[in-house]
Amino acid sequence: MYSLNKAMVIGNLTRDPEIRNTNSGQTVTSFSVATNFNWTDQSGQQQSKAEFHNIIAWRKLGEICGQYLTKGTKVYIEGRIQTNEWTGQDNVKRQRTEIVAENMIILSPKSGGGPIKDGGKNNEIDEIIIPESESEDEIKIEDIPF
Repeated sequence: MYSLNKAMVIGNLTRDPEIRNTNSGQTVTSFSVATNFNWTDQSGQQQSKAEFHNIIAWRKLGEICGQYLTKGTKVYIEGRIQTNEWTGQDNVKRQRTEIVAENMIILSPKSGGGPIKDGGKNNEIDEIIIPESESEDEIKIEDIPF
């Protein structure tokens, strides 16, 4: 049997990313992205509902998210859904569902855009593409700061 765990969201950061390091020295960055669902109700009135998605980015992708993303930035996030469960100090069982980012594209105009992928087994970034429509000058790979 096959299975698929893939999430894709386009939205705006609701807060600046929070960067931490694990005890083993791995970078993990967390932030939240808001998306909107719009519809027309039975009476013809426009309605809107916001959803808030918890995002986690590890290693190099986490470093890049922490460096380049800020509150309000429009991003495309692609990753997998993960739910963590734990028991709090008050003995209440809790859970949190989040998207573990594998790819990130900055969509805000002043960012320069381009996909940043957290590619596969070793979670190294394997592709950075600046769309021609968004780049004014030729970009050389040695000019990219990461």
